[in-house]
Amino acid sequence: MSPDLYLSYPSAFLIGLLGSTHCLGMCGGISASLSMALPVGSGFRVRQTTMLLAFNAGRIASYALIAALIALLSTTAVNQWAELGPILRTLAGVLLIIMGLSMGQWWQGIRYIERVGAPVWQRLSPLTRRFLPVQGPGQALALGMLWGWLPCGLIYSTLGWAALQPTVGSAALTMVSFGLGTLPSMLATGFAASQIQALRGQSWFRKAAGGLLILFGLWTLPWLGLIGH
Repeated sequence: MSPDLYLSYPSAFLIGLLGSTHCLGMCGGISASLSMALPVGSGFRVRQTTMLLAFNAGRIASYALIAALIALLSTTAVNQWAELGPILRTLAGVLLIIMGLSMGQWWQGIRYIERVGAPVWQRLSPLTRRFLPVQGPGQALALGMLWGWLPCGLIYSTLGWAALQPTVGSAALTMVSFGLGTLPSMLATGFAASQIQALRGQSWFRKAAGGLLILFGLWTLPWLGLIGH
């Protein structure tokens, strides 16, 4: 795959940052519950921070693993059939546009795409009960690694981008960058859930984030000739 298809890690981080309000709806509840389950007392803030970091580290690790698995298939396929490259780029761009439409509350077609991962989640979700209530960082890490497989349109949209990467390692790093972009909101949810939910409910914020995600999608489409410039 051509070197100009290396996707910008800062751009993946920005997608995570813009789309993190969607993450709050998917993962914010479990993140906030980690804090609420802790006994208040000496060292509460340290324990809270440790739990939240462990949970999110597991979540991001799962994103990287999924990206690596997809990249194993996509890089092999594109190396054998070069014409698949533009098709994958188109798919990645369309997924981002659909996610942007959902973020902006213009169209919720992303829900149909999220159903793709439902069979996997049906098998994994019962395992999450083994780690609830979370008693330590190890359990929080394991719970996060399972939660990373929760069907999510934003993750699938970014995985489409990761699949364009020329190596498995760069695909995994793309998703790590994306996961780090979601981290500020996820941590803030644990520390101040009500304030973050208030921002998430602002129509102007969702429309602005959705519009920018749509621009990312248009930038990715191969016939516009913008990717890599």
